[in-house]
Amino acid sequence: METAHSGRQPERGAFGAFARFVLCGGGVGLASSFAVVALASWIPWVLANALITVVSTLLATELHARYAFGAGGHATWRQHVQSAGSAAGAYTVTCAAMLVLQQLVAGPSALLEQVVYLSASAVAGVARFGVLRLVVFARSRSRATVSPVEATVAHASPPAGAGTLCRAA
Repeated sequence: METAHSGRQPERGAFGAFARFVLCGGGVGLASSFAVVALASWIPWVLANALITVVSTLLATELHARYAFGAGGHATWRQHVQSAGSAAGAYTVTCAAMLVLQQLVAGPSALLEQVVYLSASAVAGVARFGVLRLVVFARSRSRATVSPVEATVAHASPPAGAGTLCRAA
């Protein structure tokens, strides 16, 4: 009898996924902040930031696919595009928060700016986690939680004569 072994990680719950999401995303974010500074010494800062943002989003999506959400493999192009969309949404939230702060407070202190930015980042991060878990990597996760018995039944050969019925479905 054929067994199904896909190399996917089993689902370990939302809390574990969130911890891995923060660890992967935070690690990439921290490395990115140093990379932007280093790259900006050779090229204009705006270009360095754009390049590092693209690379870090691709890297973080791969890490989220493999570790944070238990997909156990490479992220698909669809997942990369959806993840980039959620990252753009998070960027929009942090920019909007900073613009609102500038409108409400004339000359805010660096501490207040950091509190507002980090708060907006936290809210956007939680929302992004939800989007990645429930939309972007949902199909991968649901396949990862199929029991070996269900996977074996799903991959079993159809009985003779059922070929046309299976192809029609």
